[in-house]
Amino acid sequence: MFFPADPCYHNSVNIKDILAKIAATEAPLARQLLMTGLITRRLAEKGKPAPVLIGGLALSYYTREVYFTADIDLAYADREALDEVLGELGFAKKGRYWVHSGLDIAVEAPASGLAGEEAQRETVELDAGLSCVVIGLEDLIIDRLNACKHWKSEVDCEMTELLIARYGKEIDWAYLEKRAALPENDTLAELRALKSKGAS
Repeated sequence: MFFPADPCYHNSVNIKDILAKIAATEAPLARQLLMTGLITRRLAEKGKPAPVLIGGLALSYYTREVYFTADIDLAYADREALDEVLGELGFAKKGRYWVHSGLDIAVEAPASGLAGEEAQRETVELDAGLSCVVIGLEDLIIDRLNACKHWKSEVDCEMTELLIARYGKEIDWAYLEKRAALPENDTLAELRALKSKGAS
């Protein structure tokens, strides 16, 4: 799914004010989401689509901080545009991460896109007129279930179970089971077991 730049952005945001707001925000998730929102807005002002928040921070968002991560993972194809924005916001490249030493926030773009992941994504409205886009719940569940089964990650097993228990009535089960049945995932049996457990 393509998220176009908002044509209503006539005025640039005051980067200094928002960075100060992020610095004054204590809750880690709120800080990270605000930074993602600022990155998203700056890209939009350049006529670029929104990045999609994935990985641990997306999990932190859906679990309401039951899970914690120290970095922001984004899926974004235009690395040059993203790098430009991160540099403008005071980040410095260190290995695979962009690090803002003053705010103790790190950003990584491990994926250029979300091919095959078609669940409806979540648009999160934030303070200061900002917003960001988060990977769909169903696609996040598949990612975590894959890590649980194929990487033997106990944390991901626990987080998958938590997500299904919390959002069971909201999940698009037809889409989720279709993705789980794909050969590259092969997690349909595990998903159905968790679904049954969550319904009991």
